Amino acid sequence: MEPVAADSVANTLGTDWGVAATEAPLVQSAGRQEAKPQSAGGRALPDVQSTIDHRGLRVDAVGIKDIRYPINVRSGGNTTPTVATLTMTVGLPATSKGTHMSRFVEILEEQSQALSLEDFRTFIPAMLRKLDARSGEVEMRFPYFIRKAAPVSGVQSLLDYEVSWTGRCDGNPDNVALRMKVSVPATSLCPCSKEISAYGAHNQRSCISIDTEVSEAIPIQDLVRMAERGASCEVYGLLKRQDEKFVTERAYDNPKFVEDLVRDVALALDVDPRVKAFVVEAENFESIHNHSAFARISRGRMSS
Repeated sequence: MEPVAADSVANTLGTDWGVAATEAPLVQSAGRQEAKPQSAGGRALPDVQSTIDHRGLRVDAVGIKDIRYPINVRSGGNTTPTVATLTMTVGLPATSKGTHMSRFVEILEEQSQALSLEDFRTFIPAMLRKLDARSGEVEMRFPYFIRKAAPVSGVQSLLDYEVSWTGRCDGNPDNVALRMKVSVPATSLCPCSKEISAYGAHNQRSCISIDTEVSEAIPIQDLVRMAERGASCEVYGLLKRQDEKFVTERAYDNPKFVEDLVRDVALALDVDPRVKAFVVEAENFESIHNHSAFARISRGRMSS
């Protein structure tokens, strides 16, 4: 099970973030970066957002939401091109009229490296310095493709997983809370249906999501494997007949309730020293009902 290589897709997206960096002229002032005053026709343009607000209300989060950008993600020794959707915010003091919205996009343009989770950790304090803020958060959601080999024929195909990285800093740039979430498709087969039926059992596609707060970087592939091992069977992008026979029988020999899915994944997360807290959820898209079955287990306190 290997992530897709960053080859021709990377050429399409461009290097690293996929866009050449373009920097606005900056000057240093009191240890922070400030944009030079802009002008039109020789006349300086007013910087309204830098004026003082007198209402005495701090804004908890202000920034840009759901901006899409091409990136390269580095995980488990592999670099994979994808397109991320980002939300970037900072806290705004009560005395400030507004934040500098354009600087969020400048930060993306200035990013010159493929991002690992550890790189993402340092990305948060850099944003705070750029915005002259004491607190902030970045959420980055992206599809991540892993190349999988079918269980019998060995034929290879890509399977996509939904991943999100979230970093939050409150005052101390050396203390960034890191969260990583993966959503993993899988197969579940009902133990009760198997037990009471003369033949067959109802089975369905499931979605197992693992949301973790981590003390150190965890490869995306590690969380994906935890989820897939907790299911009745994995799913694949491409299967031949002999593979279809294998996964059908594998699920039948490994029946699991939705409760079993979250319990088995939680057991694996409990013993992983890299995981500080977690929420694991499973949803079975029931094949014999017009509703889903759902379960959740939480451990520790996740940063908000």
